[in-house]
Amino acid sequence: MKGMSMKGMSMKGMGMKGTSMKPVSARNLLRCCAVLLLMTGAIPAAQAMRCGNDLTHGGDYEFQVRNRCGAPLWVEDHYKIERIGNKEQSIEREVHFTDWYYNFGASQFMVHVQFRDGQLVNEEKLGRGVDEVGSACDSALRGRGFSSGELVAYCGEPASRNTHAGAITRRIASGVHETDEVDREEWIYDLGGDWVYVAHLYDSRLNYVERRRR
Repeated sequence: MKGMSMKGMSMKGMGMKGTSMKPVSARNLLRCCAVLLLMTGAIPAAQAMRCGNDLTHGGDYEFQVRNRCGAPLWVEDHYKIERIGNKEQSIEREVHFTDWYYNFGASQFMVHVQFRDGQLVNEEKLGRGVDEVGSACDSALRGRGFSSGELVAYCGEPASRNTHAGAITRRIASGVHETDEVDREEWIYDLGGDWVYVAHLYDSRLNYVERRRR
């Protein structure tokens, strides 16, 4: 405050007689925290994926990524519940995540992109792609840790799927929690012969594979 001295100035002299700081109610504090939570969730991370001569960027909508990169090989959806507050009062918000998997052929890496409420927030480079979907299943079924999109690229879509829904709740800050879908799945692959293969996935990742006789 250049040009204004505070020395010798009283609260009375500033016209603040009788003014006091009112305590912030728990309800108002909860509202402020909820607004900050929602604002934070709406800010996309900066990401970029090259599709030919085009680039995608954090914050792009699904239709923009599809226009630049084409249709993905595999799509999955899941949801999170963000919760702020306590047992007496809380605010909840459902967040929709969509995962797209791109296969650009054997000469390039596969790419997993994730959208939060329809906007691009994350990109992950995966293993090598394939020129023909389903052409690398033998080696894939002997591995672990592949994403669901990689498994589809290497083995094709399964003959059938069984899903066991689950959820996990995490504390991400004081008074702030999120509940995330964590599903277990069995993907059934019939490659001919005497055996049928059951791929067990946890949270969209290949955990292990078992063989079952017909």
